[in-house]
Amino acid sequence: MFYHLTSLYPELLNLFRYISFRTGAALMTAFIICLVFGKPFINFVKKRFQQPIRKEGPETHLKKSGTPTMGGILIIGSVFTSAMLWCNLMNPYIWLTICVMASFGLIGFVDDYFKIMRGNAYRGLSGKTRLALQFAIGCVISYLIGQFMPAMLKDALAVPFLKNTMIDLGWLYIAFGGLVITATANAFNLTDGMDSLASLTGISAFIVFLVVAYLIGRADFSLYLFLPHVPGAGEISVFIGAVIGGLLGFLWFNAHPAKIFMGDVGSLAIGGTLGTVAVITKSELLLLIAGAIFVAEALSVIIQVGSFKLRGKRVFRMAPLHHHFELGGTSEQTLVIRFWIVSVILALIALSSIKVR
Repeated sequence: MFYHLTSLYPELLNLFRYISFRTGAALMTAFIICLVFGKPFINFVKKRFQQPIRKEGPETHLKKSGTPTMGGILIIGSVFTSAMLWCNLMNPYIWLTICVMASFGLIGFVDDYFKIMRGNAYRGLSGKTRLALQFAIGCVISYLIGQFMPAMLKDALAVPFLKNTMIDLGWLYIAFGGLVITATANAFNLTDGMDSLASLTGISAFIVFLVVAYLIGRADFSLYLFLPHVPGAGEISVFIGAVIGGLLGFLWFNAHPAKIFMGDVGSLAIGGTLGTVAVITKSELLLLIAGAIFVAEALSVIIQVGSFKLRGKRVFRMAPLHHHFELGGTSEQTLVIRFWIVSVILALIALSSIKVR
């Protein structure tokens, strides 16, 4: 909204044209919204939506029974409100990202609702149904993103650390983009198993793509750094700023001991958004570095399930990976801090790829 007012009052509101200013404003707006509405929202959901706890999980998690969930609604609401205020609403990438956050959030909401109503952490949407819906949405979004990109980029895959190196995937890129969005959403969902873990690691990853989106959206910076130039992609920085602000605001209430959980409505929405941003910025492979924590969490589950089915033996004490370390004797608070430290280091490595080419 504020961006569009600049045409009416160009001299008075010229500052609102700058992406850097609006990114910071979007972050603070989403953060404040979460702080203001956090307690009332928690009081509302506490009587209605309580997180079912896995009985075979770590014993320390059993005491979390009764903690309200669906905190992702608070994040999504703060992000959307902030985006409406500070983003250029004529930018198609903004609306495509909003569509992913809303649709994946809806899938997560239905999944959470079924689990709560049935009182069982495993009786939500079936895994096949959830994945099929996510992949279908991801493919459609991937196709639509390509329609707004330069022809030479829409089917291309950029390779980190190598300048001017693009792999043309052709029509397979639509399925690839859908896979990136779906896989990121579910990997982020698996990471959301400890107080603050998903929020902290998510913030680190989103900061990387905030910087990347800003750089590739500017022809001068992308040319200097040998990055693909995607006109209009810089505006995604403003939306990412809102996401970071929402996560920071949610973290205020999700810090140990958590007063509310994100739920699938939040983790799927945030993860799907992260994957979408990677597709828009042509940084899908960079996501493997910036989001290596999420990759490791997802791989631990795949390895655990595969090993048990093929060999009848488990590789980890429990999957996802953070539970393996927790059952090894490391406290939840210590694990969260260590995972966050690793995520910051991974973010720095990912950012270094921008210059090291």
